[in-house]
Amino acid sequence: MASGSGAVVTRFAPSPTGFLHIGGARTALFNWLYARHHGGKALLRIEDTDRKRSTTEAIDAILDGLSWLGLEYDEEPVFQSHRAERHAEVARQLLDAGHAYKCFATPEELEAMRAEQRANKQPMRYDGRWRDRDPSEAPEGAPYVIRLKTPQDGEMVIDDAVQGRVTVRNAEIDDYVLLRADGTPTYMLAVVVDDHDMGITHVIRGDDHLNNAFRQLPIYHAMNAIEGGWPQPVYAHIPLIHGNDGAKLSKRHGALGAETYRDEYGILPEALFNYLLRLGWGHGDREEFTKEEAIAAFDLDGVGKSPSRFDLKKLENLNGYYIRAADDARLASLVAARMEGEPDLALLEKAMPQLKVRAKNLDELAEGAAFLFHNRPLVMTDKAAALLDADGRARLARISRALHRENDWTIEALEATTKALAEELEVGLGKLAQPMRAALTGTTTSPGIFDVLVLLGRDEALARIDDQIDHAAASSGAGKA
Repeated sequence: MASGSGAVVTRFAPSPTGFLHIGGARTALFNWLYARHHGGKALLRIEDTDRKRSTTEAIDAILDGLSWLGLEYDEEPVFQSHRAERHAEVARQLLDAGHAYKCFATPEELEAMRAEQRANKQPMRYDGRWRDRDPSEAPEGAPYVIRLKTPQDGEMVIDDAVQGRVTVRNAEIDDYVLLRADGTPTYMLAVVVDDHDMGITHVIRGDDHLNNAFRQLPIYHAMNAIEGGWPQPVYAHIPLIHGNDGAKLSKRHGALGAETYRDEYGILPEALFNYLLRLGWGHGDREEFTKEEAIAAFDLDGVGKSPSRFDLKKLENLNGYYIRAADDARLASLVAARMEGEPDLALLEKAMPQLKVRAKNLDELAEGAAFLFHNRPLVMTDKAAALLDADGRARLARISRALHRENDWTIEALEATTKALAEELEVGLGKLAQPMRAALTGTTTSPGIFDVLVLLGRDEALARIDDQIDHAAASSGAGKA
């Protein structure tokens, strides 16, 4: 399972208790990019030891989110829950070698210990009461846990690739549990054993895990003393993501799953990839990177020490950039999936160059394309209906007569015909375009009006305009009756 020496090996190790949230997605991305940049391996480990909270749905959501972002891994995922016996084996090695011990303290004794510490305003730590006692002092058959015998003197130092040198006194690390009374391993033990067995050389994760690194290092040191070949990894603890107000990121800031940005916000994967890349990592003033450019440029020295701020508007602006750059056929397929019925893909693709100019997400594209597939007679928005007053419909009648004479149904010819009519009527072009847009789309916003005429085609465009003229005539007749 371990990889060969010398090569960079990173891992992303989510707990499947929910979706792939933004912070996890960025951690996954940084691990993946670092491995790719250095020609190494990127591995995936599902830390599903919490059987009550880990779900198949969450695992599927995480795998789906990673795949959507384009993060492919070099080996099949490792499931931590499948390796419990291996974790227990290492705990027993540590016990046999004197680096761990059996603790027979009962839950009641431990609670009394904590209560006393709380009352004395002391740090909540195990007091080592079984550290140097003979197990024979415990009642026969009494349950026990296995605790790590951590160093009590001196200090530990980590030269973190992001945070720099960090030092902790060994006295601050208590003898924590490696193996529970039921024989199941704890998170601290499982992580170290899995990282070693997977050959992980660089642990890149959120800085909320920095304290864990100091608890995990004694296992590396002890196992290295027992059998050798347990070098500690390079640690890189990335600052967390905050909301745009500086507070800890929450759902109200956008701490949602990757699938939410895809399904509900209409974000393209390359946009989220690029946004997460620049969230806490810098490379000069450059903002946009292809995946290949990101691999070439990414290294840990570009990761800042301060928390980054998540800004949904900035993500949407970046998404607009990628929408404009995207292939029209691909966009048409994505947009069609967000529309009712089965819209004409060829027409959608034809409309994309005009629709995507100002769109910031796929929903805006779908809304912008909706007019193409409306059934006649169109239902008007209130603003559109207001444009089709008596003056608007009178101009519409003049437009209709001019367009019925037009046989060259191209943007250039239609624009020339409409401009000529505006000059004849001595009005600005907008006075003709506004009622035309209302009649053709039922709204007051759309792509350029001549693009709309061409996209709808001659017959449909003229029919929609004439519908509104006929409606005016019918209303007038009804008023006279």
